[in-house]
Formats: sequence, structure tokens, C-alpha cells
Amino acid sequence: MDDRTELSEFLKSRRARLRPQDVGLRDHGRVRRVAGLRREELALVAGVSIAHYTRLEQGRGDGVSDEILDAVGTALRLDTDELAYLHQIARPPRRCSAAASPEVPASFRYLLESFVMTPALVVGRHGQILGWNRLAVAVFGAFPALPEDRRTVSHLLFTVPSLRELYGTGWEDAAREQVAQLRVLFGRHRGDAAFVGHIARMRELSTDFARLWDERPVARVRSRVHVLHHPVVGELTLHRELVAPPEEPTCSGLDLFAAEPGSPSEQALRRLTAL
Repeated sequence: MDDRTELSEFLKSRRARLRPQDVGLRDHGRVRRVAGLRREELALVAGVSIAHYTRLEQGRGDGVSDEILDAVGTALRLDTDELAYLHQIARPPRRCSAAASPEVPASFRYLLESFVMTPALVVGRHGQILGWNRLAVAVFGAFPALPEDRRTVSHLLFTVPSLRELYGTGWEDAAREQVAQLRVLFGRHRGDAAFVGHIARMRELSTDFARLWDERPVARVRSRVHVLHHPVVGELTLHRELVAPPEEPTCSGLDLFAAEPGSPSEQALRRLTAL
């Protein structure tokens, strides 16, 4: 992925989703040749020169101040995650340390073993599943048997049919959430060759992944409720939380799936632990 192209396409995608009336401009009813706002309209709303904005949308973010990026982000109605991503891709990538064989920190291993009633995964910087507990396998299937280079959250969601069946009608939302989180991590770890290779492989393997990646969603994983349809214990309503470590370069977080205490889903997890 070329940095200049990514900056250009990200800005175009956000400009295309706005209409003049969304930003307080009059729409005179003329046929518009482009979707969304024109460049000059966006520059006007942002309070920057058309030359400055055009240069930015051409992928040339060097020399553009944080103030201009903030003004453009406000005009584009970017949320917090999207604005942070804009700042990241507008700057040259920092040197990214290699993480060919990331290891699960000892503290995470102890946590995994302690979560008896909570499916838990340790997730790497581009979604590798680095660690797991037994209940995670009971819920999400025999992913430990996958080759290491395919043992990722993306591979599970986009290439394993049983995972699509597990999520049922919620699969599209879960898939979009995963792609949006990947883009957050891509902005954080630009220059990571393994990350870029992962995205390229997923685009080849899954047309759904390629479609969602090209839509450029950007959002950190936050608390979310997943309704799963387990083949053994039936419906599971699990509350997902990604706990990010503050200073761990090889891990993006500890992915936890908890059932409400006393709920049918908790009882279903108890039956799975017994099995």
C-alpha cells in the first residue's frame, strides 16, 4: 500500500460521503459530476486554500501543519479515530521494529489461564492469534490447528465458513469491525512489512475483505455485544472488550468475551467448560 495513495483515497472517501447541506452550504440543484463535496467546497468549509487542500488530497502531506489537518478533519466530520488516522497517514512512517515471531508476555499467559469462564485471546499487531484459553477454542472452533500464517482474526472471519455461521446475521458488523480495527493498527504500525503482506493476502483470499478494506472504515474496537449461534450450546450473547497493553509492541490487546452473570449465556459457557 502506497502512503500517498492511502492519504488521497482516504480523504476522497470522506469527502464523498458529505453533501453541501451537511456542512451549511447551499445546493443550487445543479447536476454534480462528483459524489459528495467538491474540493473547493471542502477547502472553503475548512478555511484553507484550495491549493493546500488539493496538495493534501494528492497525497502530499509533508509540510502540512497539524492545524490544517485538524481543520480539514473538522470539515470532513471525522470522528476521533478517523482524525487520528488522518494525522498518522499524512506524516512519514516511523521506523517500525520487526516482530517476526512475537511472544505472548508472561503476564498475558497468566491472565489467559485465570479466565475460566471468559473466552480470551491475545491478539498481535495485525490480528495474529498469539495466545488463547480452552474456552476460546470451545466457542470459536479449532483455530489452533490452522497454519500459523493463517491463524489470524481476519482469516477466521473471512475464510472459515463455520465462523460466518457462528456470527449469523451479525457477521457483516463483526467483519467491518475487524477491518476498521485493522486500519487503526495499520496507521499505528505503518512500515511493518508483515502487516502490509497480511492485508495483501487477505485481499486475494476474500472479496468481502477487499470490499470492506476499500471502504476504509476506521474505528478502534470498543465494548460491543456479539450474539453467536453455537452448534452445541445454542445462542450465546457475549460482551466483547479489547484490553490494550500500554507498552507491548507485539500485541494489540487481550480480546475478552464475557457473558452476563446469571444469564442463559453464562450457563451455556458452563456447559462448554464441562465439555
